[in-house]
Amino acid sequence: MDLIIYSLLFALHVTLVCCSPGLLLDVVIDRYHIPRFCPREVCGSFTLCSLVFVGLGRLITGMDRGLQGMCVNERRRITVPPHLAYGSIGTGGVIPPDAVLVYDVLLLDIWNTEDEVQIRTISKPATCRRTTVVSDFVRYHYNGTLLTGETFESSYSRNATYDTYLGQGDVIKGMDEGLLGMCLGETRIIIVPPFLAYGENGYGTVVPPQATLVFEVLLVDVFNPKDDLIVEVKEVPEGCTRRTVTGDYIRYHYNGTFQDGKAFDSSYQRNSTYNTYIGMGYVIHGMDKALQGLCMGEKRRITIPPHMAYGEEGIGELIPGSAVLVFDIHIIDFHNSKDSVQIQVTRKPQECNVTSEADDLIQYRYNCSLMDGTLLYSSDQYDSPSITILGANKVIPGLEEGLSGMCVGERREVIIPPHWGHGENGAGEVPGSAVLMFELELMELQKGVPEGYMFVWLGDGPDPLFPAMDLNGDKEVPLEEFSSFIMIQVKEGKGRLRPGVDADSIIKDMFNNQDQNKDGKIVEDELKLKEDEPEQVTRDEL
Repeated sequence: MDLIIYSLLFALHVTLVCCSPGLLLDVVIDRYHIPRFCPREVCGSFTLCSLVFVGLGRLITGMDRGLQGMCVNERRRITVPPHLAYGSIGTGGVIPPDAVLVYDVLLLDIWNTEDEVQIRTISKPATCRRTTVVSDFVRYHYNGTLLTGETFESSYSRNATYDTYLGQGDVIKGMDEGLLGMCLGETRIIIVPPFLAYGENGYGTVVPPQATLVFEVLLVDVFNPKDDLIVEVKEVPEGCTRRTVTGDYIRYHYNGTFQDGKAFDSSYQRNSTYNTYIGMGYVIHGMDKALQGLCMGEKRRITIPPHMAYGEEGIGELIPGSAVLVFDIHIIDFHNSKDSVQIQVTRKPQECNVTSEADDLIQYRYNCSLMDGTLLYSSDQYDSPSITILGANKVIPGLEEGLSGMCVGERREVIIPPHWGHGENGAGEVPGSAVLMFELELMELQKGVPEGYMFVWLGDGPDPLFPAMDLNGDKEVPLEEFSSFIMIQVKEGKGRLRPGVDADSIIKDMFNNQDQNKDGKIVEDELKLKEDEPEQVTRDEL
């Protein structure tokens, strides 16, 4: 059986008891404090007061026996008879002949020259996408203790991770070895013998010579200089007809965390999307690349290595140097300055003989939402549908476009980019640069008259006109008679008044335009005079 040589670090107090050499035949051991946990016991021989190798004959025989089976942090009182100590001769004038020796021992450390790094996993995440390898850059927290449990250093007390490359000799050899094969978020205990740590010299006043070191390590971050983006698609809406490209302007929400899950930023907390152009260098390189090829409403998780983010410097106290960033993003909308209004007909009546156009008075229902489904406005909030005259600049241009060419009863979904909507500044509840979704239904339609007109003929008017206006044939047309004539034309579908305006007011204005001498009646000569003033004739179309 091979001889096992142990190195032991211990503290002791020696008491000299002189007595007859025949009273004790063997070592007497009093184990007055035994730790609950004892993963390893002393085997072999032991001697000396502080640091010794067991099994090399450097200890008196009594101590060799007395230390057998001892655990770190155990306390023993070992009584050694003279024949197992310094016998009838004593030593150096310090220990007299035939002296019984009593040692009060506290074992501080134990290791063997054949020891290797010991690794014990404390916790491990359910999923482990990759494990650490040589050349990885890692960021980890640790508590460093001696075998006795005494702390000599902690990254937590500095509130900063320890950051290093693996396998390049930047840390002690045992730690370089102990960190290999770890998963992100894993916690493990790494026990490093002194010859793989700080050896005979120790480390200043922090680590004693020949000390075994125990590290409790939590792996916070890992990346490799060769890493690229990692993109995980979480959700893609159905019916994605277009994806983002360079030059698009995008609005998205995000949660930003480190790989250990610790948050550093969130657009949701600010209740405001992050807005930027894609592929033009306005955001970190990794995000610029990650925002390519997305659909509206898509959700992704993006992991960005530091060389594609904020590099070795980080950003102040917000983002540490060499930090991997994880973004959970939700694309709200995007657009390009070349985008037009998109119209999708969702229901159309079988009969559609008349469609909406400029100057028509229309009544319509609508829901206005952001592209994530957030409802902004709805006509259902009011007692009656909305009314507008197309072409009168009463609504945003995109809605004007979406309402044109509709049949009564038709329904549409209309997507309006911001340059057809409320632009960069937004309006009311509409955020700046927001793409809008309108759900439209045309309820009623009154055909209109061209801008600048109050009445138009639907076909050729009476010729001659004045006799037709003179209903009673008295050669004079007062306001009442004129009004009756116009209303007959409208009722019979021969003419049309401007919709959305009080008919009596329009007719009175038309009458006043023809009553040149303002005597309250129109005569044929006055009507004829209008033919010489084409601009006014076109206003009334009479």
